[in-house]
Amino acid sequence: MIIFRQLFEPVSSTYSYLLGDPVSTEALLIDPVFENARRDAALLRELGLRLVVTLDTHVHADHVTGAWRLKQACGSQIALAAAAGATQADRLLRHGDRVAFGSRWLDVRATPGHTAGCLSFVLDDQTLAFTGDALLIRGCGRTDFQQGSPAQLFQSVRAQLLSLPPSCLLYPAHDYRGLTVTSVAEELRYNPRLGGAVNEADFSGYMDNLGLPHPRLMDIAVPANLVCGRPPPGSEGPPEPAWALLTQTFGGVWEITPATLAERQRGLQIVDVREPAEFNNGLGHITGAVLLPLHDLLQRSAELDRSRPIVTVCRSGVRSAQATVLLQKAGFAEVANLAGGMLRWCAEGEPVAGASD
Repeated sequence: MIIFRQLFEPVSSTYSYLLGDPVSTEALLIDPVFENARRDAALLRELGLRLVVTLDTHVHADHVTGAWRLKQACGSQIALAAAAGATQADRLLRHGDRVAFGSRWLDVRATPGHTAGCLSFVLDDQTLAFTGDALLIRGCGRTDFQQGSPAQLFQSVRAQLLSLPPSCLLYPAHDYRGLTVTSVAEELRYNPRLGGAVNEADFSGYMDNLGLPHPRLMDIAVPANLVCGRPPPGSEGPPEPAWALLTQTFGGVWEITPATLAERQRGLQIVDVREPAEFNNGLGHITGAVLLPLHDLLQRSAELDRSRPIVTVCRSGVRSAQATVLLQKAGFAEVANLAGGMLRWCAEGEPVAGASD
């Protein structure tokens, strides 16, 4: 068994793929997106996985890779095709290489044609393959820039991808219609560009007459991806919150641990969003906390100081996570959720007030 997640970035309709070995906890991530690096790092933490390498199927023209940001956050290596001509990579891949994560691995297959440096990755048992833009669901990547070649792409797809077992599931780097996966059997039968009785002349004639405009972000994305997504000095993206050591969940919520909150409590506003009956019974409450039940929170938000960071609290962390979203939408910039709520606060032995026996 492997841990497998298909992740989506809606602006460029990009799929990223997380594969993890549950025994060793090693993981790899295919085609990460710069803007989603925090999300991906949070998912790795929540799944208990250690990212060892990021893989890019090619130098993308429609988004910037998250490889460099994830290397800074997770210590992972960056790997992509030697033929891509990029710098900042830790490992340059060639046809026939293997990329291991724990006891599992991906076989590297060169599939140029969309760009000169396209790679596809095939799981060791050939049940899954990750095709980048070489083979899309009922389509393929364009061939009119970055040393693309219709003849080369036709040969790549037919020899390296459609030759896999018919049941092998194929996962592309993009889909613009909401489709998520296909198979070798499906593409052989239904792909109008590369399946059936289509030959190289048919395919080249079709691809040479697409007449598509260049991707909108190409002039930004390609240079950035040639340095593996490393931003220019001074533009590394929004900083981490400075008022406390926080982590971001997969859902995008900033969280603070009980130990950190106990250490940094002075100067913070602690907002308990439970009901009044919960505040002084059972688990009690954190000394100094203000009771603002979730259903009254926005109506009473004027009672809060916008210049001081806020930590929201509830029984388990669920209602208070929603409270952080509501407060951020209301214009409060520094808001975090108490991870695990009062249940975790009490379990870790932090002091409470108002608790019943």
